[in-house]
Amino acid sequence: LIEGGDSHQSENSVSELVNFLETISDAALSDPDNVDSQNNALEVLLEIHGYLCSPSSDQEVIDALSLVLPKTVAKFACVSDRCLEIADSVIDRFIATCNPRDMLSILCEALSKTIKASAYVAPLLSGLSKVFLSIQRRHFEQVKVAVPVIVSVLKVISSEPEDGDTEIDGLFDRAVGIANSIHEVCTKLALVSVSMFYKRSSCHQLVSRLSCFYPSCSISYFGLITGSDVDKMTNIVTGEDEDDYMSCLSYVKHGASLSVIWGNILDGVAQAANEDLTAVKDELQSNQTERWQAVGMLKHIYSFVNLPWELKKHAIDFLLCITDENISQKCDEHIDFSSYMPSLFAALQAIKMVIMYAPDTVLRKLSFDAFKRIAILIDLVKGEMYMENRKRISTGNNEAQQTGNKECPNPFCSNASVLELVEFVLRPPQGGPPSLPEHGDAVLSALNLYRFVLITESTGKTNYTGVLSKENLQKAYNEWLLPLRTLVTGIMAENGNDCDQLAFDAVCTLNPVELVLYRCIELVEEKLK
Repeated sequence: LIEGGDSHQSENSVSELVNFLETISDAALSDPDNVDSQNNALEVLLEIHGYLCSPSSDQEVIDALSLVLPKTVAKFACVSDRCLEIADSVIDRFIATCNPRDMLSILCEALSKTIKASAYVAPLLSGLSKVFLSIQRRHFEQVKVAVPVIVSVLKVISSEPEDGDTEIDGLFDRAVGIANSIHEVCTKLALVSVSMFYKRSSCHQLVSRLSCFYPSCSISYFGLITGSDVDKMTNIVTGEDEDDYMSCLSYVKHGASLSVIWGNILDGVAQAANEDLTAVKDELQSNQTERWQAVGMLKHIYSFVNLPWELKKHAIDFLLCITDENISQKCDEHIDFSSYMPSLFAALQAIKMVIMYAPDTVLRKLSFDAFKRIAILIDLVKGEMYMENRKRISTGNNEAQQTGNKECPNPFCSNASVLELVEFVLRPPQGGPPSLPEHGDAVLSALNLYRFVLITESTGKTNYTGVLSKENLQKAYNEWLLPLRTLVTGIMAENGNDCDQLAFDAVCTLNPVELVLYRCIELVEEKLK
């Protein structure tokens, strides 16, 4: 009927075929113990595969079937291992005989269907890895289309597996095939760490295989842990469409940090990546600014609630190693030190959560040690910013500058620096309010610090920091708090009714910020009366 009829009749015949196949697959899936239903499903799949492989098959018919059958056939993969094998072959046949770019769109659409079974997704993922190799032109545009779909599917299945789904390991094996084409290594490593719940035996081989891609992708452990390679790859992928693609790359920084931690704790992984971790640690220990960058990357591990505690412990150990108290100091004098404040504040907040919720005493103690190290780093940044500001306002007279340094040899002797610290977070030097929700933890820490100082000075009837002066109160109210309130309420209103996971995360991040912000506004308004 499909071959012999007109276009309208052919469409109806294809639709009837799909309905028939859905009936067969539903019957087999609804009653797994029914041998007849299982056999019927297998026979139907074999018939379809036989037709597609026949030399006498009409290409127009195959093209018409390719639009609808991949999604339908993928459901049969959930029936049995043999059906999964035939479903793979059917999709492979479509890829071999149809337009690759058309098949990319068809497979992505099939992946978008809300079926969380690993077996359903498996043949579609394998098909995508082969489609990428079949596409002859404009590979980059095709990858940008597919990556958000692939990552979203892996995230859903790894974080919300269906009961009895034992195929997750095999699913990630198929995802590695896609990595051969698109090198989404960082994102995959983050998902592996969550889904396999830190079972070394399960993920050791997979992590080693993924690490082998680093040299060919010009990715290094040093670039991953400092974030430089992450920024480079992200800029390549997003281009000018950052807002459209950052949602699908939300786990890249988690994966970048985790890839280095995996290399540190699993034998052979660093060797597979052609890396020397001792040299990486030595470089981080000897360079202050790169150490700050590493702390900013590691915070993604500490704040990620789905990661196992043992992985967080290894990340804490790594931080303690690179912030050893006896390390030398080497710093680029042209660095904008203020740019590190939000990241260090966020790291402090993330480690605080580990201290509060870690289940064992050893991890809590190690986390507290790390917390103190980060606090010292923040003092170092404050010191560098203080000296930078002094140079900026200096008249250029060397004698006057030396005299000024003698008057205040310790940059921390000025209590007014507390307000400077808060201002660097709430009103960044580059202008405008802080970036939210990305810097939500840093903003929350700064608001809590401001509230603490305000309450402490008010209670003690002191003004060591200058926080209670009318000028500083007006400045905080008009330049920090009100613009921040406008930004926070706007983001909350925009995402409040959105069911998207990113919108939900944004609201959760900003809820405590909003609470503390309004309390700060109330306190300042009371003082200004």
